[in-house]
Amino acid sequence: MFDTGKAVEVEGGYCALPNGDLLDAYSNAVVRAVEVVGPAVVRVHPMLEDPRMQGIGSGFAFATGGLILTNSHVVQGASRFVIITAEGRSLTARCVGDDPDTDLAILKVDQNVDIPVAKLGDSKKLRRGQLVIAIGAPLGFEATVTTGVVSALGRSLRGERGRLIEDLIQTDAALNPGNSGGPLVNSSGEVVGIATAVIAGYQGLCFAVAVNTATYVIQELMDHGFVRRGSIGLVAQQAPIPAALARATGVTQAYAVFVAQVDSGGPAAKAGVKEGDLLIQAGDQVLTGLDDLLRALDHHAINKPTLFSLIREGRLMTVTITPKVRKRG
Repeated sequence: MFDTGKAVEVEGGYCALPNGDLLDAYSNAVVRAVEVVGPAVVRVHPMLEDPRMQGIGSGFAFATGGLILTNSHVVQGASRFVIITAEGRSLTARCVGDDPDTDLAILKVDQNVDIPVAKLGDSKKLRRGQLVIAIGAPLGFEATVTTGVVSALGRSLRGERGRLIEDLIQTDAALNPGNSGGPLVNSSGEVVGIATAVIAGYQGLCFAVAVNTATYVIQELMDHGFVRRGSIGLVAQQAPIPAALARATGVTQAYAVFVAQVDSGGPAAKAGVKEGDLLIQAGDQVLTGLDDLLRALDHHAINKPTLFSLIREGRLMTVTITPKVRKRG
């Protein structure tokens, strides 16, 4: 038990424990984060033509001007939306950009209103075991808060429409239907992920799109309405580089992109990439996560031979891969 008045270090600084209760520090961290981000969280109701079809999701304002980030699967089948703010205002919105490959979409509120904006953080700073907080409208109950920890980073998962969604944060923070599109935040009140999927029938298996990927997608959607990207034909996830392997190869970065699957006949397969390889660099882009790979495969990389550095069986080697256009839809 901590002594009365003793301070312990938590994410974002030190938290005093006036009652000598560690639970108070945890509660204070959650309450502060919710107070910061909660006003930016909204409920999203698609206006569906068939009244028997009921849809609901969550979202949050990420920029001024009524710009809302939510999930792509929340907006599917609708062109207009009702937005319910944290304070209960009812607004209308339209979709201005949709990216099914990352399950992200942007809505623009029609009315000239000010919605508090959530701050986007840096998902690269996340660590397994770190406290995270999910805010959303599960089952229609708005402003619901659940907590958990980061269980894993850099996961890949097939969405409900069969598309492979990459660079996911796995968490045990409880997510339910209606949480989709809501923010996953750290104890400093920064958005680190966007809730996207729950594995039905399994407790503690919930996923969120990493905010660093979302930041890239937001820029593309705002500029072009869709994400221009290349593809090299593989399934990958973030993985740490063991210290002994880093010393043996002279690699200084802590993380790389682990190749879990290679598509037969794809650019990576043609270049000789194999399952189990660790991709560490693409051209000038160091690869410490899937968000880095996403940036390396932007529209500039399409049909351009690119030198990839990788580690295979303890050896550092290079291959040349020519990304192709990634099909939309």
